[in-house]
Amino acid sequence: MSQTEKNTSSAERTKATSFRRVPSKEDLEAHRRLHRPGSTISDVILGGQDGIVNVLGVVLGVAAASGDSRIIIAAALATTFAESLSMAAVAYTSTLADRDFYKGQVEREKEHIRKFATIEREEIRQIYQAKGFTGKQLDEIVDTITSDEERWVHVMMAEELKVAPVEEKGLLKTALIVGLAAIIGSLIPVAPFFGLPIWTAAWASIALAGASLFAVGSYKSNVLRVGIWWKSGLQMLAIGLVTAIVSYAIGIFVVGQPV
Repeated sequence: MSQTEKNTSSAERTKATSFRRVPSKEDLEAHRRLHRPGSTISDVILGGQDGIVNVLGVVLGVAAASGDSRIIIAAALATTFAESLSMAAVAYTSTLADRDFYKGQVEREKEHIRKFATIEREEIRQIYQAKGFTGKQLDEIVDTITSDEERWVHVMMAEELKVAPVEEKGLLKTALIVGLAAIIGSLIPVAPFFGLPIWTAAWASIALAGASLFAVGSYKSNVLRVGIWWKSGLQMLAIGLVTAIVSYAIGIFVVGQPV
């Protein structure tokens, strides 16, 4: 056998061995991360876009109604910190609510299994029959799942109720990220009012907020791998423009004419 043939044979054996190797827990966790977008990035996008849109509306509405830079800045900063705290609190409490809902459903499902075991067992059978399992193989699957209550409940939660366990790890970190992102996003529309004349600042605010929203929408599309990046960017930009128009109209309505 030539040296080339030996090298080829060795490479084939190595490749075959790698396919047969049982993946480690680290391998599986690394693979799972490929299936889910970075939660931190999602939190940043959530807080940032909310801050931009809300404060853009405030500064334009107050600018149209008052024409006073100090009032505009005061209203914007008050909104910034109130909104940021609110967003952080919502991120925290909504996750706790989801956790409590999941726990409640688990207890409900356990009660159903204990009271209506025959019906719940038949539901397991129908679930896996719909997946293509039949005969002895189906019986073995049903027996294996229903032989352990925790396993049974877990399968029913995932397959029948379509409810997943809630990750509580890093909950405070998530709330903090959302809140900080909301602060940063909120400061973008108000920044021009610190040094420019009011209506120059207003147009600069719209431009900065619009560019930021387009960037956020485009980036979100790339991260989540959903839709076309420029369409997602334009959708976010449209939200900002509608907010600007409505807020300005409300400001004019309050005072009767532009200041």
